Amino acid sequence: MERLTIAQALREGIREEMRRDERVFCIGEDIGVTKGFGGAFTVTLGLSDEFGHERILDTPISETGLVGAAIGAAMMGLRPIADVQYSDFLFCAMDQVINQAPKMRYMSGGKITVPMVLRAPVGATQRGAQHAQSVESYFFHCPGWKIACPSNAYDAKGLLKTAVRDDNPVFIFEHKKLYGAKGIRKVSGSIDASSDIPAEEYLIPFGQAKILREGKDVTILATLRMVYESLRAAEELASKKGISAEVIDPRTLIPFDYDTLYLSVKKTGRLVIVHEDTMTGGWGAEIAARVSADIFDCLDAPVTRVCAPDTPAPFSTPLEEFFVPDKEKIKEAVLKKA
Repeated sequence: MERLTIAQALREGIREEMRRDERVFCIGEDIGVTKGFGGAFTVTLGLSDEFGHERILDTPISETGLVGAAIGAAMMGLRPIADVQYSDFLFCAMDQVINQAPKMRYMSGGKITVPMVLRAPVGATQRGAQHAQSVESYFFHCPGWKIACPSNAYDAKGLLKTAVRDDNPVFIFEHKKLYGAKGIRKVSGSIDASSDIPAEEYLIPFGQAKILREGKDVTILATLRMVYESLRAAEELASKKGISAEVIDPRTLIPFDYDTLYLSVKKTGRLVIVHEDTMTGGWGAEIAARVSADIFDCLDAPVTRVCAPDTPAPFSTPLEEFFVPDKEKIKEAVLKKA
């Protein structure tokens, strides 16, 4: 076992897949610059020393170009891992991301595959409205993509390795406050998401949620940074209110593990969904609709969502603290439904 941060675990996962399969390569902005940072959050640090700049491929500042190149390479049989510095920049490449990568397999009747991984950081970290969005819901709505949202280093490595081997395009959304990057790339207010990583190889199948805390009174479903806020809320609900909350991390949004969620809700009778994205049209709305449609008779209270308000992410630190859901808002939502 070795204790690794998410940034380190992703790096090890990439290294193992590149050693295993010569078709795997990385492409992105500033990911392999000599004496550079290894991308915006150090994930690819040092990989160009081992694999060279032909497999750790730096691009100009053009998301349209790097995503388009990754799609083309994947269609021709390679397995690119594309690195977008901030998920907000994906909107510069929306034609490639929406009309090309996820549709090629369908349009060709399965003759063309696009086995690419697109990594992108999400979440508010005092960077303002254009560098702080949680964009998962935009692509949750787009058939053809798979979406992974690792909340800890163990899951990050296992999900990435699974993604690289998948014949479909896969998003991996990583929260900036969970990377554990150090030095000049350290994020203020970082959360320790490190894990003990085994020396032997492992993969994490998509569509298998993880119950992080068992409970009997209410189910809390959360991803990424919100997993930690939910666990803190659950601890305080148990110690101060005697309420037993079950906390579930879905790990992947597409495919989504409805079976695990439904079993939990059937037991607790209550569901609170927590995500950092704004409320209207967020992925939590779809989950709430499915739960209400499929197991309505098991609910003792309406499904509740704890989300950011429907505004751009603010730059001001106090305003950002208000904008991002926290344990107090989660506790309040649970107590209203208790």
